[in-house]
Amino acid sequence: MIKPFYKSLDRAFTLLHGDCFELLPQFDFKFDMIFADPPYFLSNDGISYQAGKIVSVNKGDWDKGGSPEQIREFNRQWIALCREKLKDNGTIWISGTYHNIFAVANGLTDLGFKILNVITWAKTNPPPNISCRYFTYSTEFIIWARKSSKKPHYYNYEMMKHLNGGKQMTDVWRLPSIAPWEKSCGKHPTQKPLAIMARVILASTNPGAWILDPFAGSSTTGIAANLLDRRFLGIERELDFVEMSRNRRLELDNYPTRITYRNKIKDIKLSEAIEQLSTVCEDLATKDLPF
Repeated sequence: MIKPFYKSLDRAFTLLHGDCFELLPQFDFKFDMIFADPPYFLSNDGISYQAGKIVSVNKGDWDKGGSPEQIREFNRQWIALCREKLKDNGTIWISGTYHNIFAVANGLTDLGFKILNVITWAKTNPPPNISCRYFTYSTEFIIWARKSSKKPHYYNYEMMKHLNGGKQMTDVWRLPSIAPWEKSCGKHPTQKPLAIMARVILASTNPGAWILDPFAGSSTTGIAANLLDRRFLGIERELDFVEMSRNRRLELDNYPTRITYRNKIKDIKLSEAIEQLSTVCEDLATKDLPF
């Protein structure tokens, strides 16, 4: 029997401490959506520029890569495990840079997923290029794919159009990196902004949906999910990050803090009116996690 590291009082946020390769096969539960931010394997003793300082790019042993063949197999294995946890009409989002996104795309295709979009996140505040020998890196990519090529997926088209001023939303999202207030419990080295996660969740789920993140990090996926009345299971092997995730979720137990965070995220504020009018909602009585 799996013992959660942390489960919120409302049972909408559950954390497992361990390796997703070991934990995913141990339970049978299907999710509406999966978001994964797998290792980019960039910890190669290089340097970067952050907050006005030159810093090492090394993030930890978890981000040190092997051979191209080993990295391809790593991606194939975790994607296959996640596929088994996804509902037939579910979708998966996977973030990356050019270093790993092509291997991820090949893995998805090989395992029968249908790629729907490749979102380009154009950062409005990218760090400068300190070498001055090539163009400044200012984008990351997020692949959106559905489990089955034949089973229709959910896409909240009207919501995305509403968030984009009445025009069809494109696959280029111009959003900033994380804000200082998102680091109140510490900062994960590859932490995604809540603005990105809120849009992903609004686009592909209804309230009450179950969302899985197999590389939870500081659980930005889960924080965004709970702010939007979705439910979350995160798996993370690094103890420091699991503790950071728990502390971030405990902040939301303070109602004024929860409201403040919702009001800081533009897409959430804009979505409130249209979601109040929607009658489509996941069944909140859906079977709970088996632990």
